[in-house]
Amino acid sequence: MLDRYARQIINPPLNWTGRRIAALGMSADTVTLIGLGLGLLAALMIAFGAATLALAPLLASRLADGLDGAVARATQKTDFGGYLDIAADFLFYGAIPFAFVVADPVANGVAGAFLLASFYFNGTSFLGYAILAEKNGHKTDAQGQKSLYYSNGILEGTETIVFFVILCIVPTYFAPLAWIFGALCFATALLRIYAAKQNYPT
Repeated sequence: MLDRYARQIINPPLNWTGRRIAALGMSADTVTLIGLGLGLLAALMIAFGAATLALAPLLASRLADGLDGAVARATQKTDFGGYLDIAADFLFYGAIPFAFVVADPVANGVAGAFLLASFYFNGTSFLGYAILAEKNGHKTDAQGQKSLYYSNGILEGTETIVFFVILCIVPTYFAPLAWIFGALCFATALLRIYAAKQNYPT
């Protein structure tokens, strides 16, 4: 819901930085993998009980996630690059809740499983919608130039990052926050399925 507004603010500095990184010879895929590595480091730190300290690599990983697209735009966008980016994103989004479950499986186990199930459902609805949009020749740049169709919803990348930051700041509230966010993810997916039915009925 907030991605299109966040993009208006962050895209200019990201594109400027992306051009500088590209000039150094670093590829967009390399930036994607660096971002994934930082995200998995944050998950590892959370699993070992250092959630607050994990904020630094977590935010750095999301910065890299924005920069890989900027580097690609400054050089050459590839289908594989877009594929690698979305695969890395989904691994990151799953790793953070899993890390909180590992950190305290008794308190966080059921809520974490519910949250991961909601991510799975929401992610499937997102990718499925992208396939339908591509099949029907529909494109959007509401969230910036993307390698696949990005359908909007109640919860998008911006909201998820804010959610992860809040979890790192107050990890003892993981369970109630996970139930709330998971429910909103299910709502997002259901609304996206409804939109698909309205836009692609045949």
